Amino acid sequence: MMRVLVLSGPNLNLLGEREPEIYGTDTLDDHIARATRQAESHAMSLDHLQSNSEGDLVTAIQNARNTHDAIVINAAALTHYAWSIHDALATFDGPVVELHISDLKQREEWRQFSVIEPVADVCIAGYGGKGYEMAIDAVAELLEAGHN
Repeated sequence: MMRVLVLSGPNLNLLGEREPEIYGTDTLDDHIARATRQAESHAMSLDHLQSNSEGDLVTAIQNARNTHDAIVINAAALTHYAWSIHDALATFDGPVVELHISDLKQREEWRQFSVIEPVADVCIAGYGGKGYEMAIDAVAELLEAGHN
């Protein structure tokens, strides 16, 4: 069974209560449950880690090189400056899907730049919670196409 690692960055643990006009009222648990159901529909298992620490996410990416077939990452604010996450993802051989609940290109200027984009196979942004299902579908398509 293919394994997918979903990584969630800083403050995503506050989804559902933080800026609901931008991020909606669903919690991170709601989004991960949605992604888990979608992964199961593709006969994949899903593991999830949320951390407010850049180092935890880098370590998880490094460890995933030996345990997971794909990574979906919503690095939150780390998206815009965490080159250590970029470098760790660059060492991962499987598909990488960058995910954002809001559309970064429609946000503040500083949010429009992503250090993850150059090492991601796909970026899904602006679809709210539906993006979690779309990210898993993208992983399934990339794995089916033989990406590794």
